[in-house]
Amino acid sequence: MRSTLADIAREAGVSPATVDRVLNNRDGVRERTRAIVVATAQKLGYLAAAADPEMPGTAADGIRLDFILPAGTNTFVANLVSQIASQGAAQTDLNVRIHSIEGFSPDSLARSLTGLIGATDGIGVIALDHPTVREAMRHVASSGIPIVTLASDILHVPRFGYVGIDNRAAGRLAGYLLGRLLGRGKTQKIALFAGSFSYRGHEEREMGFRHVITEEFPDMEIVSLREIRDDRERAYAETAALLSRHPDLAGIYNIGAGNSGIGQALEEARLESSIIFVGHELTETSKRFLLNGTIDAVIDQNPRVEAREALAMLKAAVLGQQTDYHPPRLQVIFRENIPES
Repeated sequence: MRSTLADIAREAGVSPATVDRVLNNRDGVRERTRAIVVATAQKLGYLAAAADPEMPGTAADGIRLDFILPAGTNTFVANLVSQIASQGAAQTDLNVRIHSIEGFSPDSLARSLTGLIGATDGIGVIALDHPTVREAMRHVASSGIPIVTLASDILHVPRFGYVGIDNRAAGRLAGYLLGRLLGRGKTQKIALFAGSFSYRGHEEREMGFRHVITEEFPDMEIVSLREIRDDRERAYAETAALLSRHPDLAGIYNIGAGNSGIGQALEEARLESSIIFVGHELTETSKRFLLNGTIDAVIDQNPRVEAREALAMLKAAVLGQQTDYHPPRLQVIFRENIPES
């Protein structure tokens, strides 16, 4: 006899309503609770368990979708992984596998892509914009496997589609926010941090940011631009060094991940209230920093929506169907409008 929602709720220690929200991909459930419910549903046989990502050919029946995503301390990516896993597990006609690789190695990414030829029906990837990666994507596409890029796009490759925000618009929005929060009329020093410009999305954000600063806030001076590889420890060290070099720094824009390291350095220097800090992605850490005033604004792209759209787009591509794409929206979050989930 197949397990029921009540069985899953009892085993997971949650209410049947929570189980229903998780299995139907609704809001209002913490990521940890969502993961527990999905794991319990798989354990009880309500959902098919995900296949071992290192063992192609062991997949359960269904459409095989593989996602290649960067490993590391990027909380947005971790939330995206959780959403892809839980939403994929809730669709019984999908078999979703997730591969975590070193985030800034184009050779590793290229090997992962070509290694899936003959072992998958579709691939989702946060891709580095590099000749080796582009050639691997062409090779995969020529074998008939559709590819969807997530969060950061690559042009001039045969991918089926892109799921993510307009990163240039996100950078312009960040520049406008920082400029308005600092105010016009006097020279002020600002600094930028980026994960890696191997990601086209980070490059586009920087471009949009610089355009707005040049157009609308010419008194502002960008005194530093550092790549922090989306690593919190590196972000902390670079921020501490920056504050030592520029004690009169007025603002920071963090293009990628690493908010936790930047925020820690600001707090330790007791500058969290005097330096305007704009970053990306609403996570548990950025929520805390919003509440205590360390971060002034967060530009968010919803990982739940991104996972949903990526799964739908790849599924449609495999089945040869049209897809009705609903892109994730840019949302500015302040302390006063932090959403429930």
